[in-house]
Amino acid sequence: MLVRLLYASRATSSVSSEMISDILEQSRRNNEPSGITGALCLCHDDVFIQLLEGGREEVSALYGRVVRDSRHRDVTLLDYSEIPARTFGNWRMGRIDLNKVNAGLVLKYSEKARLDPFSISGSAALKLLEELMRTASMVGGN
Repeated sequence: MLVRLLYASRATSSVSSEMISDILEQSRRNNEPSGITGALCLCHDDVFIQLLEGGREEVSALYGRVVRDSRHRDVTLLDYSEIPARTFGNWRMGRIDLNKVNAGLVLKYSEKARLDPFSISGSAALKLLEELMRTASMVGGN
């Protein structure tokens, strides 16, 4: 059974481009054998939104590790659902940097141009990520 899990979290320390590269490299290496796909979105240099798709057991186990990871705080589940097919199936872990996205696109789903994933619905966050994927705002996921 395929599931999709979407969460937001805050970094416990400043996020560097090296840290993002390390997270993505580790995710891509570990996700492939587990059949997990998805996207990592950085907002405002310290807030993450991550979407995970895959088998229920594998996705739940990975989310459990994220919740216990000392690099995260305020881990908040935005959405969890069974899905008939993957949306991000071509992405072992795609990367989205909202700092480089047109504010008008963010405003389509958010009250303010500075996205606060903790104050929008999970469905709005999912629609934003899907639109960012369609408009090629995702980079380096395969």
